[in-house]
Amino acid sequence: MNITEQMAFAKRNTVEIVTETELKDTLSKKRHPVCYCGYETSGAVHLGHAVTITKLMDLEKAGFKVKVLFADWHTWLNRKGDWDFIHKTTKIWERSFKSMGLKNAEFVLGSTFQRKMSYIDDLLSMSLDTTINRALRSMQGIARDIEHAHVSQVIYPFMQIEDIKALKVDVAVGGIEQRKIHMMGRELAPVLNYGPFTCIHTPLIPSLQGPGGKMSSSKPETMISVADSDEAIKKKIKKAYCSEGIVKDNPVLSIAKLLVFPRIEVLEIKRPEKFGGTVQFENYESLENAFVNKKLHPLDLKNKIADEISTIFEPVRRHFKK
Repeated sequence: MNITEQMAFAKRNTVEIVTETELKDTLSKKRHPVCYCGYETSGAVHLGHAVTITKLMDLEKAGFKVKVLFADWHTWLNRKGDWDFIHKTTKIWERSFKSMGLKNAEFVLGSTFQRKMSYIDDLLSMSLDTTINRALRSMQGIARDIEHAHVSQVIYPFMQIEDIKALKVDVAVGGIEQRKIHMMGRELAPVLNYGPFTCIHTPLIPSLQGPGGKMSSSKPETMISVADSDEAIKKKIKKAYCSEGIVKDNPVLSIAKLLVFPRIEVLEIKRPEKFGGTVQFENYESLENAFVNKKLHPLDLKNKIADEISTIFEPVRRHFKK
């Protein structure tokens, strides 16, 4: 695979890359550069996690060595469970990620290296160069109840930055909500005597409830997870916001773009002849064009995407039935 093809996989379905020049330089100099994404292991694996899992699969195709950090310390510091719950969930998540296609990744538990003295020394060094307000701003969009933040939630971003150094990461991957921490990390990299790392940010799937809504694992009706049955997935997608001809804030189109098309070559939607007959789409752009021009009805799109989500999550459910 040449550098152009590698960059195409790396750039697919991203909001931004900071910076593309650095990324291209890394790919040209290293045979297997390292990328990583960190996850708080709370609740069930859901659509939001599937977006970054899919991005990591893209990067694996581009020649990256993928590391997945299950951030047990971060989960605890962000007040999302006790240690027993967190570690039970972590084991489930690793099996879920592998079942969804991330079979060659290296899975790392944060607490296995985050207690080292060198790690602690770096956290304290970064704290000397950062105001409390700056650290809190970096957690906006991630922490619960940021207006009443605990000291643990100020430590959190420093740990995330140090993880990048500890794991010898070239490229940090995350949803766009991670941007503020990543940008602070790029600023503090010289303090850690660590070279600049590239950031790849993926978009967030809009709320199933439509504009103004928010996906939340604490609200099952707003989120589709691997724990949902085929019937539950169909019910949630059927109720999802998908206004005819409208792309903005459309979660069904977003799922098609970010999760479905990276996994298939052709999306076939079967319809009765009186409604236009069976239609095939070889890429997301053609699907969006048909939807915008009202040549594809929202219900037909919803039915197909519900089936595709079930197909993506089925290997996980099958694994846990064994």
